[in-house]
Amino acid sequence: MSYKRFGLLLPLSLGYVLCASAAGWEAKYYNPMPDAADVVLPMPCEGSMVFRKVFIPVAGPLDDYPINIGQDGAEYGYVEQTRPTFIAGSFTGAKNDKSRYYLMAKYEMSQLQYAALTEATCPTAATKMRLPQTAVSWVQAIDAADKYNLWLRKNAAGKLPKEDGAQGFLRLPTEVEWEFAARGGLEVSAAEFRDTHYPMPEGINAYEWFAGAQSSNGKVQLTGLQKPNSLGLHDMLGNVDEMMFEPFRLNKLDRQHGQAGGYVVRGGNYLTAQADLRTALRQEEPYYNAEGQVKNKTTGLRLVMVSPTLTSRERVASIESSWKKLGTGSKDPESADKGTVQSLNSLASGVEDKALKEKLKALESQLRASNQQQEETRDQAIRASLNLGAFLCTKMLDDGQYVDFLQKNYKLNCEGADKDASCDMRKGKLEEQKDRLHKLSRYYASSLVESATLYGQPLLETQVPVMEEIISRNKQLQDLKPYLRTHWANQKAFLQKQKIDTEAWLTSCKTVTQ
Repeated sequence: MSYKRFGLLLPLSLGYVLCASAAGWEAKYYNPMPDAADVVLPMPCEGSMVFRKVFIPVAGPLDDYPINIGQDGAEYGYVEQTRPTFIAGSFTGAKNDKSRYYLMAKYEMSQLQYAALTEATCPTAATKMRLPQTAVSWVQAIDAADKYNLWLRKNAAGKLPKEDGAQGFLRLPTEVEWEFAARGGLEVSAAEFRDTHYPMPEGINAYEWFAGAQSSNGKVQLTGLQKPNSLGLHDMLGNVDEMMFEPFRLNKLDRQHGQAGGYVVRGGNYLTAQADLRTALRQEEPYYNAEGQVKNKTTGLRLVMVSPTLTSRERVASIESSWKKLGTGSKDPESADKGTVQSLNSLASGVEDKALKEKLKALESQLRASNQQQEETRDQAIRASLNLGAFLCTKMLDDGQYVDFLQKNYKLNCEGADKDASCDMRKGKLEEQKDRLHKLSRYYASSLVESATLYGQPLLETQVPVMEEIISRNKQLQDLKPYLRTHWANQKAFLQKQKIDTEAWLTSCKTVTQ
């Protein structure tokens, strides 16, 4: 007998049982639509589970990225109302990477994978076992993740991603992790991210299973039959609902309600009407009913791989340093220009009255929080201004080259002895386009100068690599990267020389090469 499932030395007291040997699964059973960017982790019974990296354009351990989740105009605003939140990845890549990421399972957990984690004997791989695992309770889903974590640490520790030396671990996703990935993350534009669902250029029938004879026909479907979303994730909407890690909360206008209820399921299922299938769809399920743990035939699960936060003394020291700078209005909290926050701190430290000291410290915290919110809003505005500058640079390239083309044709046809009959029309068109380019150049210059004057070089310089990372992760925006660099070079030239040089900026944009 071969003990490949949980390892010969794994103590039986952990609740595991050993099983017979099984041949390694063929890729078609766990990854029917493979991609070069897939991350594959081993499973018991010589199985596998596939994950995709979900990138966030932040690098520091205390940095996070602002997003909006939910949907305005939904019938049940108290459930799905848009609200601002933040997201950050768990893992860093190479030393100079400007992103962090977490890993999300590419497919909903299949019956084959669930059986490999929970049954006494290894299952036989078969196509029908590619159906999503359903009719499991939230507690059983947590238990399956726990079994997988323990097996990986015992049998495949070297395969686990690490952050700051700490091994990653698997769990159900949070609502923010799930919705950011379901909407397409950085792979879609800001407008597409806020749409009711991720882009589906070939129509929803090619991407998701929903109610009706033209789609699921009332039956759960095999994982990975449909096209993936922009992040390469399959069946994020429809097929089966997916359990979330945290409990359900209602929405209020500016925050979530204080009561935590049952668990959250997201994405809709094969019985959900097409019109109701949306990224913001969220529902509550009780953990228990009169019969015991709640198990639904329409609900399954999908795992994420994340890491601990406080991974080492060095990481804690880095976080503490960042924390001291939050909302202080100064890059260096020990600098001579301490600002109002530091002045309050000093004042509180010198006060003997305990009640007054507490009030001053509370005021300091409130001011820091307000400053932090303003700084985050400012950084978003800076990124928007950089994005606008890069886009205007592309327009100056297009319009500038068109003017050059019209100028060349006019010279060839209208400046010789034999003038073309269309010269008056050509001249009018040329002058019209010159005027258009002149106005565009002036608008670009105005935008560049206003942004540079409002924010200054240090603040702008901090957001350039963030904007580059956002552009790099979006296939539709990648061509914008050289224009961003050109725009930033133009802006730096102005900041250093304080000279408005519209012609030079136009020339630099016209000569951008991919």
